Amino acid sequence: MSALIPAPLSSVALPPLDTTQTPWPGEFHRVDDHEVHVRVTPGDGPPAVYVHGLGGSATNWTDLAAQLRDHVRGYSLDLPGFGRSEPVPGYDFSLATHARTVIRYLETLKEPVHLFGNSMGGAISVITAATRPDLVRTLTLVSPAVPDLRPRLDRMSDPRMALAFLPVVGAKVRRELAKLTAHERTRQMLDLCFADPGLVPDHRIEESIAENEERARQKWAGQALNRSTFGLMQSWLTPGPKSLWRLLPLVKAPTLVVWGENDRLVSVRKGPRTARLLPKGRLLVLPRTGHVAQMERPTTVARAVLGMWEAVDRHTW
Repeated sequence: MSALIPAPLSSVALPPLDTTQTPWPGEFHRVDDHEVHVRVTPGDGPPAVYVHGLGGSATNWTDLAAQLRDHVRGYSLDLPGFGRSEPVPGYDFSLATHARTVIRYLETLKEPVHLFGNSMGGAISVITAATRPDLVRTLTLVSPAVPDLRPRLDRMSDPRMALAFLPVVGAKVRRELAKLTAHERTRQMLDLCFADPGLVPDHRIEESIAENEERARQKWAGQALNRSTFGLMQSWLTPGPKSLWRLLPLVKAPTLVVWGENDRLVSVRKGPRTARLLPKGRLLVLPRTGHVAQMERPTTVARAVLGMWEAVDRHTW
């Protein structure tokens, strides 16, 4: 295999990082039969669309979208079943179905977008870019959920998650997990997704607790999380042309792959293979960073994204 070309970092001035910035207000957009909730970050330039990961929401992109607002206008989606997007009856929560929803939304913007995806959102973005290259200007993948079948319990926020999808005992385990408080869910997320949870600002922790409290009142949230988890795991076991590994070479857009060195959910060891399979892929590995680099290192990720865009403009990517 050829050696990976490193991803360049831009030196352009960025807005001051303000971790007290609250998530931008949302608005609902009709996408097929869904009312999809989208948080819009005012900005200049072409559209950027942000797709969150499993258990996340549009608020996962607040800081990165703020860092890029001088260059793009941002649209952060709540996938059906997450954030404030209620799923329609019969929605199956597979990666392909989530990708179809993203594609339908991108079509409404009437021009190619800079597409971003984290974790499950990264896998969804790969499917989107491979299926509809005409809709994607560039692609940024933050710890994309490519197949990673390591049998390790420390990848789960609660060891009981390993039992949640088993027959007979699974239903009881899911009921127990549903009893977790918003504070407990937030603490589990921080411990699992961040390399150093102690560095997360109090303001962001309070936002996460409030969001978990809101999700606890949504009758559809638990099912959406469970079935999307199953859909993701099912995709990891899919062989042949529908495998994510087989889709990566079909992505035509210039692609930046960002991975945290301390990612517990999807091993950083998957990074080089992911970037090499992408025809125009480059990899950036960030030390002391976990699964959500766009939240832990928004300024560095923004510089890497701008570096890609600058290289594309110079035809050097």
